[in-house]
Amino acid sequence: MTNFARIPSRRALLRFAGSAMGAAALGRLGVMNAHAQSSSGYKALVCVFLAGGSDSHNMLIPQEPSAYNAYKTLRKAIALPDGNAKLLPIAARDGTQYAFNDGLKSIEPLWGQGKLAAVANVGMLVAPTTRSQYLNKTVPLPSNLFSHADQVIAMQAGNPYGSGGTGWAGRVADAMQGLNAASTFPASVSTNGAALFCTGTTIQAASLYPGFNLGLNGMTSWPSSATTARQQALQEIIASDSGFAMVQAANKVRSDALALNKQLASAGTSAPLNTVFPGTTLGVQLRQVAQIIGLRNTTGISRQVFFCSMGGFDTHSNQSWQHWDLLRQMSDAMKAFYDATVEMGVADSVTTFTESDFGRTLDPNGSGTDHGWGSHHLVMGGAVKGGDVYGAFPFPSLGGTSDANSRGVLIPGISLDQYAGTMAKWFGVSDAALAQVFPNLANFPTADVGFMG
Repeated sequence: MTNFARIPSRRALLRFAGSAMGAAALGRLGVMNAHAQSSSGYKALVCVFLAGGSDSHNMLIPQEPSAYNAYKTLRKAIALPDGNAKLLPIAARDGTQYAFNDGLKSIEPLWGQGKLAAVANVGMLVAPTTRSQYLNKTVPLPSNLFSHADQVIAMQAGNPYGSGGTGWAGRVADAMQGLNAASTFPASVSTNGAALFCTGTTIQAASLYPGFNLGLNGMTSWPSSATTARQQALQEIIASDSGFAMVQAANKVRSDALALNKQLASAGTSAPLNTVFPGTTLGVQLRQVAQIIGLRNTTGISRQVFFCSMGGFDTHSNQSWQHWDLLRQMSDAMKAFYDATVEMGVADSVTTFTESDFGRTLDPNGSGTDHGWGSHHLVMGGAVKGGDVYGAFPFPSLGGTSDANSRGVLIPGISLDQYAGTMAKWFGVSDAALAQVFPNLANFPTADVGFMG
């Protein structure tokens, strides 16, 4: 089974992403910053990317009798409950009955507390699309819809046609950089290596792997005067103006890395967290995010975006236990992270949400599922209007009005632009700037799905 999470097998590198711009790009950025709202205080958006295409149809399950019967008919051998995954009953605010896969038992209590919401049938769209329009290609459609490589890029970029060179969270950070003017700390951080999601036009972004020491090797020797001489020489090299742009850029990367390493090293000592995180891939990443958020008063930063990822969701076979265990890992890590935000007093200021390449087919291929389109996602945090399902929750007949083919490939009812735009608006991005961050947002009837307070 392909694992799409990028876990390093060798020494990882820190990379600060900075790009040069032409005058036109600078002009556009100026407009974005001029329209960004002047919200005060700290806010963070944290993406948990479920790489491989998560089968959200077995994450959130309908329980109203007719809908559940349709679910069982469509899902066949992989319908829940089964020998691995049980069901955790929940209800929407209007009383509609649903259930979580019990892999989510760690975060299920947050639903009842109004801190966790589900957004149904989200996906990459250019404009609202019906089955007829999709089949007859009478509306613009995203490129290479069912390709992992293309849709990972599209979902991170917020661009149905490819990367465009920036990620949607990077553009959100660009729009809000006026609030971070006093801080030199990165406003956009990936804890899973380089991620397009975090790349903006001008904001300083950092990509790192948790636990990786960014300090210098070979700087200690005997006698101590030799160590001092080496360190001084390096600082002189970094500070010197060679006149060559590439050399200057490399010197800035090293200087920034040393500064960030010092700040990260202090994160565990200046305000240590009592919250215990699981030692899983996602748990370690979210612990690093929590530590960085803990530096907010020291760094003076007001707006930050983060990218975390875990893989293994390409469940073409043997899905039952594998998917349950992946959801368990996700749930345990997200609950620990929420608890850490409560401990730090920022639970209302940090919103964590899931993304994935795409959803899966409702119709299984035996013990697994194939590549789909629309997918249900979770949003967690103190500012979330939780305990509810947002958007239509279709369970069509195969080949029905919500099916892109005859396998239960859901045509999204909510675009990524709307999903991300709702959180960007809460983050402080103005309506005028939203139109530039998400150019296709104007194609949809509403820019705010309503799940943020």
